Amino acid sequence: MKHIKFYIVFFIAVLCSSSCEKYLDRAPEADISEREVFGNFISFQGFVEEMYNCIMDPNKGGAWNVYLFADETLNNSPYNFDNGNYWGAEGLFYGQNVNTTDNNPRSKRIWEYAWYAIAKANTAIARIDQDGLFQGTEEEKKILKGQALFFRGWFYFQIAQYWGGMPYITRELSPTESLITEEFNRLNFQETAKKMAEDFRAAADLLPANWDNIPAGEATSGQNATRINKYHALGYLGKALLFAGSPMINEEATGSNSFDPALCQQAAEAFGELLTLADQTGDYKMQTWSTWTDNFWRWNNERPGGTEVIMAPTIYDRSRVRWSTLGATMPSSFGLNAGSSADVPTHNFIKNYAMANGLPITDPASGYDPNDPWTGREPRFYKDIVVDGDKIFSCSCSDATAQLFNGGRHRSQIQPPSVTGYYAKRYSPMDASFTVSKANGLQAYVPYLRLADIYLMYAEAVLYAQNGGTPQATSGNYSLTAEGAMNIVRNRAQLPNLDAKFTANKQAFFEEIVRERAVELAFEGARFQDLRRWNRNGDPRYLDKTAIDFDRGPDGKPVNLHERLIIRRVALKKHNWLPLQVKFINLYQGFPQNPGW
Repeated sequence: MKHIKFYIVFFIAVLCSSSCEKYLDRAPEADISEREVFGNFISFQGFVEEMYNCIMDPNKGGAWNVYLFADETLNNSPYNFDNGNYWGAEGLFYGQNVNTTDNNPRSKRIWEYAWYAIAKANTAIARIDQDGLFQGTEEEKKILKGQALFFRGWFYFQIAQYWGGMPYITRELSPTESLITEEFNRLNFQETAKKMAEDFRAAADLLPANWDNIPAGEATSGQNATRINKYHALGYLGKALLFAGSPMINEEATGSNSFDPALCQQAAEAFGELLTLADQTGDYKMQTWSTWTDNFWRWNNERPGGTEVIMAPTIYDRSRVRWSTLGATMPSSFGLNAGSSADVPTHNFIKNYAMANGLPITDPASGYDPNDPWTGREPRFYKDIVVDGDKIFSCSCSDATAQLFNGGRHRSQIQPPSVTGYYAKRYSPMDASFTVSKANGLQAYVPYLRLADIYLMYAEAVLYAQNGGTPQATSGNYSLTAEGAMNIVRNRAQLPNLDAKFTANKQAFFEEIVRERAVELAFEGARFQDLRRWNRNGDPRYLDKTAIDFDRGPDGKPVNLHERLIIRRVALKKHNWLPLQVKFINLYQGFPQNPGW
């Protein structure tokens, strides 16, 4: 058995021994001492800031990188994941050296940067508790430690949600120590999530709700919106516990393909605590419908997020919005660096959007007409989806109106075309006023956590909690029912309350949670995680990726509509987790490959 440097496996110890050695292992006469780095709040916070610079921007990890792996989108060529090939690095997962001073989001990856940040968090926690080192107020000490605890849990969550449970390291490591101890054995996801929850709970107890309201935040007052706070910790406390209590995770841990009531109860209470605090303070609140898109994009180089987004990616380079996000999701003829991508929504996914009366299109009372499929749909459909005939560009030219019918300009006359008959607007706001010059100032980012997601997770957690079981149940520490939480999200989208037929029993209500999460969180990366944790990734309902073929009639309406299968996703049991790279699993016995790989 090899005794090797731990960083070869996880990038932890080497990061403590190389990136951190300029701070930690220098001789007393060196230019920088531990006291200079960790001795006061400003310098210590500078050390913590490196963890912020490890946060991945999901759709800017390359010139364009795939980040939606379920049934939402298609490209002009199949995704590796659609073919069951989870070995590819993609632009999201791994394959870059860590450089936290690099402000290019294209160089960031989950694997390397998460392990680096975990090492930084452990160093920060050790130094803040070291006798006689840090000189500052008790408040300053709390928020430094709270941030580090949050980031340790959060970066473990980033890794575990894709690769499964991991050894949960909570101390500084030596690069030469043995790996043949129980501490370095892999845990399952549920075990790992419980340890994340301990960190998130501790962080929530230490962090302020709003940095602007404490002395330590005065120096950056008005600029603290992106600082990790109590809401971040409570949100991910609930999310980690809900994931741990979900059927796929619970089956891995216990053999039972069902929700774990105790973990769901704990998740519901964490979300209830967050929502209570938000109600009391107004720190976070739902965007109005007229400002809903502020969650995702703003013009004139303004940061999106508004009052609702709790956590968003770190902004590294504002110009990457144009050259990554827009170039890969808009028509190539717009001149926005569009290459070979053209990521577009699938027709099968678009079926999740309800009608304006709030009923799903499969409901006989919805009024849905399959021969006129884009009329009378709910408001989010028109905010999110470009259909044939929509105004998408400000010009007196052939690009001004979407031509997505058979033989139309945007379907077959440009390269690459839309392969499904749609475009998505959530981060690429095409309308009659859109111009390339406006695109230069567009800021668009995929939220990591926002209040609408909290409401929907609260509804789900309550439904399956020990104190739940019906849509009319509450968490016990918050008065809102599961049904009420769902209706808050629906009402904001200009939809009526759920019809009674969907609140009469647990299963009917849960199916509406599934559909509501698909729509409200469309293109935000939640779908792949949701389908897997619910043990639905291989469900036939979510395997087919389809296009809509049609001609444009004399009145501009679609005629001769035909749904066409493009690819059926390969999703077997082994695809619950991504495979670990072979160079990692061959290093020591306690770090096995994921099942089936």
